[in-house]
Amino acid sequence: MNHKTTLLFLATVLGLCSCMSVYPKKPFDAAKVPPIPDYSNLENWAAHPDKVDPADLSPSTDLPDLQKDAPVDVIFLYPTSYTGGLKHSRYQHHWNASVSDTKTNLKTDNGSIQFQASIFNGVGRVFAPRYRQAHLHAFFTKKDTASARQALELAYTDTKAAFEYYLKHWNNGRPFILVGHSQGALHTKTLIKELVEGKPLETQLVAAYIAGWPVRDDYYKTFKPCQTPEQTDCFCSWRTWERNYGLRHAFEQHVICTNPLTWTTTEKSYAPKSQNQGGVLRPFNKIYPAVTDAEVYKGILLARKPTFKGSILLQRKNYHIGDMNLYYLNIRENAQARTKAFLRR
Repeated sequence: MNHKTTLLFLATVLGLCSCMSVYPKKPFDAAKVPPIPDYSNLENWAAHPDKVDPADLSPSTDLPDLQKDAPVDVIFLYPTSYTGGLKHSRYQHHWNASVSDTKTNLKTDNGSIQFQASIFNGVGRVFAPRYRQAHLHAFFTKKDTASARQALELAYTDTKAAFEYYLKHWNNGRPFILVGHSQGALHTKTLIKELVEGKPLETQLVAAYIAGWPVRDDYYKTFKPCQTPEQTDCFCSWRTWERNYGLRHAFEQHVICTNPLTWTTTEKSYAPKSQNQGGVLRPFNKIYPAVTDAEVYKGILLARKPTFKGSILLQRKNYHIGDMNLYYLNIRENAQARTKAFLRR
């Protein structure tokens, strides 16, 4: 991969797309939302153990896909891929995506399903439901906040329906891990509060990874943040910023932040990049050892500029989209460690 191609990818992976030329122009209209997904149809799952999909892939032969014999399941809720910035797309101007939107689905599958959901194929069967995700504009509008709220609520109803369908038809009492990134993390956070925390179902939960969305320290009543690498029935959460920028602008004091290299939430807990076993950027079959470090600071995760050939030209300060990619191997290993601890228990 040449320098220009690498930098083009990093601009996508490590920062939100600023090109929002296509976005909702009219208020949310419940009568005009896309059809409700049928979760008995495997086409409405971006990843599922009964189909071949990008979550089955691994960046190295040393990281085999172990889903077939896995003792646990993983429910992965992907981040926003309905952005209105896709080339040749003239139709991404609704508040919610259709699960039959081919271009959005390809962007999801070749992006977060391959580069994030695949992290967990070494620990469990991976389920990733397609859902009528809210448009990226829902997170930025200052004028139509009511429409944004309704769009996100609609997206959540799908993730809830998919999770309930999974529980009824495929879970069979198996332990599970809940994972979400960005918009998917918002829905994961809510699913836990509504359906898992304090319910009998919580006894099956190994752990949750809620990356790229803030979780306040008082959001849950009894469900606690993980404090050790092998703790179970707990959650991890972090949002990644370039170190120097974060030191100047971090301000969220009551938000949980987990260090994905130490798996603690201690303020100013620092882990050098030597503890980073490897990130996965582009191409997918290339692992970048010691790509960056990690430190918890005032509710966010600080990380130095990722190290790769040509990275000196990378100027973005928000590493949000790389929350999981930058710590790919550490997350994979940690999910395995928590699962082993859960099964021993």
